[in-house]
Amino acid sequence: MHDTTREQGKIPTPEDVANNNSIDSLAGAPIETEAEAGSADNRLTALEAELAEQKDRLLRALAETENVRRRAQREREDSARYAVTGFAKDLLSAADNLRRALESLPEADVKDERTRSLLAGVAATERELLSVFERHGIRRIDPKGEPFDHNFHQAIFEAKREDQPTGTVVEVLQPGYVLHDRLLRPAMVGVAKGGPRPSAATSENW
Repeated sequence: MHDTTREQGKIPTPEDVANNNSIDSLAGAPIETEAEAGSADNRLTALEAELAEQKDRLLRALAETENVRRRAQREREDSARYAVTGFAKDLLSAADNLRRALESLPEADVKDERTRSLLAGVAATERELLSVFERHGIRRIDPKGEPFDHNFHQAIFEAKREDQPTGTVVEVLQPGYVLHDRLLRPAMVGVAKGGPRPSAATSENW
């Protein structure tokens, strides 16, 4: 009787508590089913697909941003390169007038020294103006004797010239100008016709 009471009133040891917790925890632990494992695989696949889609969107956005940056850079470069277009066009008439003044009175016909000095000054002014043009990428087109090129020349008339190949510029009524590779004004020219045809290599240029 005394022993039975002692066993009933026995204080559990730490080992007994640990064993009981282990058993209880194992008993209550969830067991993963095949359905739950499949669901986890599906979620993982969905996450991977979403990640790939987001990555693709990011790459597309980066590519578009780079294209916009390049376009903006080209526009800035073009703006700087051709910023003087309007100003240059306004100066072309001044260059034309200087040339007309020189051609109106050939130096060989000048007898007066003061007139000769005046013509020399006009010629120097024209040279300086053309030099300024060159420094800013403006070049004069004076194509006499060259094949006609519709990209840079405007034909005003045709002239029968047996000694010139057909399509050759025989007269320049007004010189043209280009700014870098952009046409400011076409050269107004007269073109030969009726002469021998230009060679195949020459005809490719006009």
